[in-house]
Amino acid sequence: MTVGGVLDQSFALYQRFFWRFVATAAVVFAVLDLLSALGTTASDAAGQVLLLLIGIVVSIVGTYWVQGALTEAVRDVRDGRIDTTIGELYRRTQPRLPALIVAGILAALGIVLGLVLLIVPGLYLLTRWVLIIPVIVIEGRSAGESFTRSSQLTEGHRWTVLGIVVVTLLIYLIAGAIVSGILSALLPDFLGVWLGSLAVHCLFTPLLALAWTTMYFELAQPAAGPA
Repeated sequence: MTVGGVLDQSFALYQRFFWRFVATAAVVFAVLDLLSALGTTASDAAGQVLLLLIGIVVSIVGTYWVQGALTEAVRDVRDGRIDTTIGELYRRTQPRLPALIVAGILAALGIVLGLVLLIVPGLYLLTRWVLIIPVIVIEGRSAGESFTRSSQLTEGHRWTVLGIVVVTLLIYLIAGAIVSGILSALLPDFLGVWLGSLAVHCLFTPLLALAWTTMYFELAQPAAGPA
């Protein structure tokens, strides 16, 4: 597995199935980003707090559900064709949702703590745990098992994995900031916030799913049968 090889595969699938990935992400992010925009632009403090609390709960569930569905979407199109509907992607992911939420929250807490402390520990944990979502969705592992399995798969490939993670995150952050900034400048406050976030999530979250799920298949192909 090489950085260039994984990125080439990911961009090829992204280009070929662009609207498939954008639509899959938009189904959930349209609602999540709308709630976030409403909370940001609410005129009274009570409204902001209420929308914030609702948004946190919905965002936790929605974010991991869409990540799981995008992982299923990558698995679906690797043979060069679309075999499932977007609704089926979400239905297939639904039984894995509790494990995705638990593993995702625990990983995020560990990685953020590591980044806050010395940065390097956070990157190290991210490199070890980057495959927890594909492992849960594709192999049907529990939240606890996903950490061990991801660490096993990435062992011996950590520098390559780190390179792919860093490149894809930089694309997400830099390109996302440009797109969000343009839309925020062109549109009124509420629409700018909502559509700016929505565009970033729909355009660039699939790239992360593509690259990181492609890594999974590169490292676990012999064991990657149907869940």
